[in-house]
Amino acid sequence: MDFELTEDQTLLVDTVREFVKKESPVERMRKLRGTELGWDRKTWKQMGELGWLGVMFPESVGGAGMTFVEAGLILQELGTTLVPEPIIPLMVAGTAIARSGSPEQQERFLAKSLTGDESLAFAWNEEQSRHDVNDVKTRAEKTKDGFRLDGQKRWVLNGHAADHIVLSARSGGDTRSGDGLSLFVIDKDTPGVKIQAVQMMDSQKGALLELKNVELGRDRLLGEEGKAGPLLDHLMDYGAAATVCEASGILQSVLWMTRSYLMERKQFGAPIGSFQALQHRAVDMFVETELTKSVAMLAMIKADETDVAERHRAISAAKTSVIESGAFVTRQGIQLHGGIGVTDEHDVGLYFKRMHILATLFGDDAFHTARYAGLPSFTRGV
Repeated sequence: MDFELTEDQTLLVDTVREFVKKESPVERMRKLRGTELGWDRKTWKQMGELGWLGVMFPESVGGAGMTFVEAGLILQELGTTLVPEPIIPLMVAGTAIARSGSPEQQERFLAKSLTGDESLAFAWNEEQSRHDVNDVKTRAEKTKDGFRLDGQKRWVLNGHAADHIVLSARSGGDTRSGDGLSLFVIDKDTPGVKIQAVQMMDSQKGALLELKNVELGRDRLLGEEGKAGPLLDHLMDYGAAATVCEASGILQSVLWMTRSYLMERKQFGAPIGSFQALQHRAVDMFVETELTKSVAMLAMIKADETDVAERHRAISAAKTSVIESGAFVTRQGIQLHGGIGVTDEHDVGLYFKRMHILATLFGDDAFHTARYAGLPSFTRGV
């Protein structure tokens, strides 16, 4: 498998790297975490004008017509400085609209997000779900004019600020079944929708959603009623692959930040990086970071795999690997920085917290390990 970047991909990476270096150092994230929004609309608009928000979407819906690989490369670079703008929610919710929405719905709910004028959220997680995208209790009942929704959604990324929220609801099928699931689009000011903003441990914001007698017209249903199960499964993999890509950028920053500290900090008249025991730990961090870069590339390539079992195998393997490597590298980074590593004033702690949140989004290690172990290729001993 060829992991070499093309000329266009290299140019894209260089452009994003230069942008985050100048426009969005970690200090910007520190300033924004105390604001109500948590990110900046002006920067979001800049990203839209640069074409990054629509890079993986078809030209027919206003995108650049590229692939998940290019979007993943952008996420890697954004991860190096903890850029807080809500790109992962856009990738997942936008894909739902692009693949199952009508041309009118794509223009109404997606087009302005790709230009940076609006933003999206994807609400799938519920209190009992435990990362199972099919475990949906939110109900969608047919009415004369459309549907009535009741239920709750938890930890909705960008749910506090999104102009449109794509959410899953069940109108049929058994509990935890992929049958009977549908996708709808609601607006933040829809009557019956209660949004409670929450701040997560990495300082990024999300929302808890409560839906009570929410009346929606038929124009809010994406695709065919009760047939969204396969798409939801693919959206879950998109989200998991996106977290792997961002995590790869985080580990690269923690590695080089720690290396610089080991070269600068002196004890007994010598840089502590000259001590062999610490060199061994830095080498282990390097190995895990390089491993993460490789599995992130695999996740990017396999995100659009049409063979579902093969896609599950690659994405779950990548997510499980990154969770383990991410915990190791960020913990080593904090330890090798000594006491300052655990202070809020030092950046390495912020990377550790973001890595911890990424490990839980779109499936934790237990979920992806169990899914991998349940695949036919594993049970056959292949």
